[in-house]
Amino acid sequence: MLLHVHPVDPQPRQIKTVVECLQNGGIIIYPTDTIYGLGCDIFQYKAIERIARIKHIDPQKANFSFVCYDLSDLSIYTKSIDTPLYRILKNHLPGPYTFILPSSKEVPKILKSKKNTVGIRVPENKIARMIVKELGHPILSTTLPGNRVEEYTDPETIEENFNKLVDIVIDAGIGGLTPSTVIDCTGQQPVLVRKGLGAWVEEEQF
Repeated sequence: MLLHVHPVDPQPRQIKTVVECLQNGGIIIYPTDTIYGLGCDIFQYKAIERIARIKHIDPQKANFSFVCYDLSDLSIYTKSIDTPLYRILKNHLPGPYTFILPSSKEVPKILKSKKNTVGIRVPENKIARMIVKELGHPILSTTLPGNRVEEYTDPETIEENFNKLVDIVIDAGIGGLTPSTVIDCTGQQPVLVRKGLGAWVEEEQF
């Protein structure tokens, strides 16, 4: 199902449709401030397993991230964060970044990695954040499978490719080509894992 949602002023009715889909174990493809993402409710195990099958990966070995409404979710899904690290997060979020942080016990078991980490995203995208706010907790986020990112910028093309695998493809216009910048914050100092859309100065320290 292709669902047209206004990117600047999302219609509450459309957001409600998406949230109800997620609550019922559905899978969505939705816009972020970078590329279109594949997502589901983090507490819907069967939906997580469906996404893992789409990507041909083990959920516990996957690089799934949590899309959060704001930094208030950090205290729930990550271990205690000190002030210097919080300052870095606050300076970069919302924005095109994924921060890898030590996960708390609240992260669903199916998503627990052996490293006990979780990727946190707060995209600067109204639709994504409205969905999360209305849902009341983060949604799982991962990139669409395949190598040709160009195929994943046009929602109509995405819907043609994935309509049998997902429940809703949100059409918010043409998406970006560059994924988020990934920063590992689990060690002594932040480490750039993937250079993406977000600018990053290597010298940034806790």
